[in-house]
Amino acid sequence: MADKIIEKLEIICHDLEGLKQIAEKIISFAGTEKIWLLEGEMGAGKTTMVKAICDAFEVRDNVHSPTFSLVNEYSNEKEELFYHFDFYRIKDETEAMDIGCEEYFYSGNFCFIEWSSKIPSLIPEQYLWINIEAQENNSRKIHLVRYE
Repeated sequence: MADKIIEKLEIICHDLEGLKQIAEKIISFAGTEKIWLLEGEMGAGKTTMVKAICDAFEVRDNVHSPTFSLVNEYSNEKEELFYHFDFYRIKDETEAMDIGCEEYFYSGNFCFIEWSSKIPSLIPEQYLWINIEAQENNSRKIHLVRYE
């Protein structure tokens, strides 16, 4: 994983109604970056955020957690491909390699990776890190960092 920070941003999401605007801010902040790592406690809203981001990209498929399949593939009207990973249940990086994760990561398509901390040595050098923190009032603090 990279260690050079290019840019940082912190966003507060007060409720689910604000997710569309948050997703658009994240997309804008990401620029051309297509590897997005989503971290946060269980129930923080990682999959919900991926759904909002996919909505903003006009993905036509049903977006849901790939907890058991490890990866889901989605597409939009522009025929862009989006890969959604959830590595929560893997025991080691070998399981991620067995599904060919590196081919996905270097495909040039968007990759939304939940629980990327389980596969640190497999993450490409450039990526967008998204950390979601649940707050006491049911809002979310979202930390965005672009790494190179």
